[in-house]
Amino acid sequence: MSNIKEVYITQKGLEELEEELNILKLERRPAVINALKDARALGDLSENAEYDAARTEQAEVEGRIAELEAMLDHAIVIKEVSTDKVSIGNVVTLKYVDDGDTEKYSIVGVKEADPFANKISNESPIAKAIMGLSVGTIVTVDSPNGKYDVEILNIA
Repeated sequence: MSNIKEVYITQKGLEELEEELNILKLERRPAVINALKDARALGDLSENAEYDAARTEQAEVEGRIAELEAMLDHAIVIKEVSTDKVSIGNVVTLKYVDDGDTEKYSIVGVKEADPFANKISNESPIAKAIMGLSVGTIVTVDSPNGKYDVEILNIA
């Protein structure tokens, strides 16, 4: 039984997970199986570093396949998003009230989050603070680095 809860994901994120799963199943898994066969052919498995490495890689590949399949089984795909209020799937432009800087963030599910690409999780402090709010709203974000105010400038 899986302990994965519902996974909120955008359509693009779903496609990326499916692509990763296909690569693992159609390319990496067969390559690992061949590596195991080759390592077994070398003889004594008790002191066979190639065999141990292939078994470790096999465990990693199979573990990731299981994880991806569980995520896909529990995926709630966000297909249509409203631009009236902030929700998963929106791109939100925020202004930091203290310094006037603006930043665009894509609100995505936890499994899609990539802070370096400005994709923030719906469970992040900033997303939690702005979820369900509309353009023009100023809200205080309570983050681990302290509190700060942001204004929602645009929801797309």
